[in-house]
Amino acid sequence: MAAPRPEDLLEPVDVMRHLRRLELSLGQVCRAAGVSKTQLDYWTTRARIPTKGEKQRLYTLDALETVLLIKQGKDRGLSLQAAIEAAGRFKAAKAPRVPRRN
Repeated sequence: MAAPRPEDLLEPVDVMRHLRRLELSLGQVCRAAGVSKTQLDYWTTRARIPTKGEKQRLYTLDALETVLLIKQGKDRGLSLQAAIEAAGRFKAAKAPRVPRRN
């Protein structure tokens, strides 16, 4: 019997599972979202976007999604407050539903 080919030893990789562990710097989020550092600082405070880190703010991919949704709302003419609220409702609507226990 022939030895397995090296590529036959490999399995598919769930890249998103690994990406969810990443934390992005303020500058990385700004570049990804196309916003200035001043905007991101302001939005982080106004929208209460959670961050980690002490000397440098670190954002999760979930936080980046919130920033991107707010940016999308602003680009479509919403006020900042309306964009923040819309982003929150959008994310809540797509969140997995946990069945209630009676």
